[in-house]
This record gives sequence, structure tokens and C-alpha cells, in this order.
Amino acid sequence: MSVKFSGWEVVDDGASFAGVELGASQTPQNRGVYSMYHGTSIASARIIIANGFKPSTGGMLGKGVYVSRDKKKAAHYPLRSNPSDRVVFEVRVRVGRVKRIDKDNHPMQLNWSTKGYNTAWVPPNCGMRSVPSGLEEDCVFDPKRVKVIGIANAPNATIKAELQQLLAKSSKKHRRGSGAAVDVCSLCKRKTQQGSTHIKQQCWSCGQNICILMSKHFCSAKP
Repeated sequence: MSVKFSGWEVVDDGASFAGVELGASQTPQNRGVYSMYHGTSIASARIIIANGFKPSTGGMLGKGVYVSRDKKKAAHYPLRSNPSDRVVFEVRVRVGRVKRIDKDNHPMQLNWSTKGYNTAWVPPNCGMRSVPSGLEEDCVFDPKRVKVIGIANAPNATIKAELQQLLAKSSKKHRRGSGAAVDVCSLCKRKTQQGSTHIKQQCWSCGQNICILMSKHFCSAKP
């Protein structure tokens, strides 16, 4: 007996749907929204959750908030710190306009933010001596473009639970301050725009209820 399949799957680069996690070598799209990681200390993690990010005053790419798609890279920060004092945030990044920095002494390595760019991107294995690990790295000039959405790693379960609780309280406080509840579509799990419901309909093949903004739907139907 043969089985026919129907449906779809969208492979998105972040320009359409928020929170996409790109592969290491995928080029970030201007105005995309991506999931990345940021490594910090326990004390700084508490401050960031309470008050948001502050840009570093210097670094390979100059002033900004440093993040990476590679959790292993983020897990090594802060450099020269004890691993028992390291926390890795999962963050959502609105990259804005992106400048690729892929060689040592790039003419815009430190001044990209003054040329109309919001994020500098160092692709993996580009040969820069200042990135001996060869792992992907990003620097976001405006800290408001980087938001903590989860605790990816912590030294132990107690610290992780504490930070998750602080993050939940901070998120709840932020929602109250916005004056409006956030509605989420039950099918595609995406936020609705200003409370407007998404268009839902039945799949022509299997009859299952679907949202037109779902990134994936598979069904099987008898021939």
C-alpha cells in the first residue's frame, strides 16, 4: 500500500520569522531576528536580567554586546574566569544592518557602527588571528537589540533555577509595564500582532486545523 504525503516546511533565514537559529556559516539577513548565546559571570547575569545589557567598552570589534550562535564559544566567557562562575544566556538578537568582518585589520573592524551598521559579524573559520577558535562571533552596538530569553547553561542546578526565577519575574514586570497582554497563536506559537488572531483553516488533505503562519505541517492521506 502506498502512502501519499502532503504539507510544507519553511527554512527561514530570520528575515521573516523571529528567533531563527542559523547555522554557523549562514549569512545573517539585514533586519533578521536570531537566537544566539552570551557568556557572562553569575554576578553579571543577575545584573543583566534586572537592568539589561551594557555594551563593552572595547574588544576585537569595538564597543558593543558580544554574542555568538555557537554555545561552546559563549561557554568560554568571561575569559580567564573560573568555569564555576560562568553562565550562558540564550538571547534574541535583532541584528538590524549587518557588516561582515572577515579579515585581520579590516578597514571597518572598529568603526562599523559609525557607518550605519547595527551588528558586526565574524563568520566561522575566516582565518582572523584574533579568533583562534575559528568560531562565529557577533557584536551588536545597541544593547536594546539583545534580549535574554533563557538560561542555556549554569554552573549548577541551584544557580540555574535562581536565574530562571529572576528572568520570569523580570519578564512579568516588563509585560505589566507594557500595559497589554501578549497573545500567542495556539497553532503556530507566534505572537499575534496587536491582538489580531491569525487566519486558521483546515488542511485540504488531512483536515487538521492549521495556521497560515505555521513554518511546518506534514500529513498523510490515503490514496
